[in-house]
Amino acid sequence: MYGWASRAHEVMAKLLILLTISFSAIAAVAASGSTGESHCFSRNLSPKSMGLKKEKFSHFHFYLHDIVSGTKPTAVEVAEAALSNKSATLFGMVTVIDDPLTVGPEPSSKLVGRAQGIYASASQEEIALLMVMNFAFMEGKYNGSNLSVLGRNTIFSKVREMPIVGGSGLFRFARGYAQAKTHTLDPKKRDAVIEYNVYVFHY
Repeated sequence: MYGWASRAHEVMAKLLILLTISFSAIAAVAASGSTGESHCFSRNLSPKSMGLKKEKFSHFHFYLHDIVSGTKPTAVEVAEAALSNKSATLFGMVTVIDDPLTVGPEPSSKLVGRAQGIYASASQEEIALLMVMNFAFMEGKYNGSNLSVLGRNTIFSKVREMPIVGGSGLFRFARGYAQAKTHTLDPKKRDAVIEYNVYVFHY
């Protein structure tokens, strides 16, 4: 009698082990999806696998036309704080831009792209703009490629420097900086032509 009970106990123990293994396997498959596909949050890649070749260092030179006046402005104020008009720095004012980029400073000069984005007055002590914009190029092989700028622009400084934080198209993984220098400024109309020198690493 005791021998039979011991044998039965061994059989039950083996069954429990098999059931535990089976349920574990089923749970693992369910967690990975019904197709058994494995999911990965991150992995290391070779730059060549993304078609990235030797990194280049390029210089771009152009003029930005920020036109506030007239019937076809390229810079339009879209928001302001209650105190913006009373502030000496226009603190809180937000402007959306679609500014032409040209080879020369004249409005009739060849168009090579547009600066599209937002600038906002972000200082109460001096006129300093937060610049969030893309240089959307449309010239030659760079047509359809963009460089992204995010930085501080103290507009009355002789030269202002802002980071290039990325890009798309031929400027994937871009990094560098843009230097802005006021070429002309109409204080009454607030229209301005800004000279840009952009230095960027890209593939």
